Amino acid sequence: MTERFTQVRYEDLAPEVRPLADDILKVSSAALGGPYNALLRSPDMARRCFDFLDYLRFRTSVSKRLNEFAILIQARIANAQYEWWAHDPIAQRAGLSPYIIEQLRQCKRPEGMQDDEALVYDFCIQLTLNHRVPDALWAQAIAQMGEQAVVDLTVLSGTYVMVSMLLNATQVGIPNGGEEPLEVLSPLDIRQRLLA
Repeated sequence: MTERFTQVRYEDLAPEVRPLADDILKVSSAALGGPYNALLRSPDMARRCFDFLDYLRFRTSVSKRLNEFAILIQARIANAQYEWWAHDPIAQRAGLSPYIIEQLRQCKRPEGMQDDEALVYDFCIQLTLNHRVPDALWAQAIAQMGEQAVVDLTVLSGTYVMVSMLLNATQVGIPNGGEEPLEVLSPLDIRQRLLA
């Protein structure tokens, strides 16, 4: 897979875009790579996305462990190699079990999830694959997480669908030619496996 955009270089950015690049460099493990390489081609949108992602990644009402789990769910659904590569270690540092991560990587409903993880899994899978959340699952999520966290989780899920699409459309590869972590599966196969 050949990346569709050349890597932007800080020194080539317009002076008015450099403050945004500076903000990105403070938090991005991939410097100006990953989704930022594409986003910086639309600087006004990039600023808005960066600020939005800053909330969803670092200020959300959802715990870091569950937040990262939700991001990995979106990466698995979309076969988003870079997204998985970037967030797998973050999820582990946040306390998500490597065993849970590995089962999801293999496109299986993870066994042995904690109750809150199972709730996030079911919510994200239903929302993303069926575009709806059944009433009973909605009520359970509100009761256990609260309204703000359910809204934050919903918006996080949709946002990382967008990030996955951006990464896949621009064919962002694993840095230094690293191995892709996910087996690429058809949408139907993913749907059947994750809804099982």
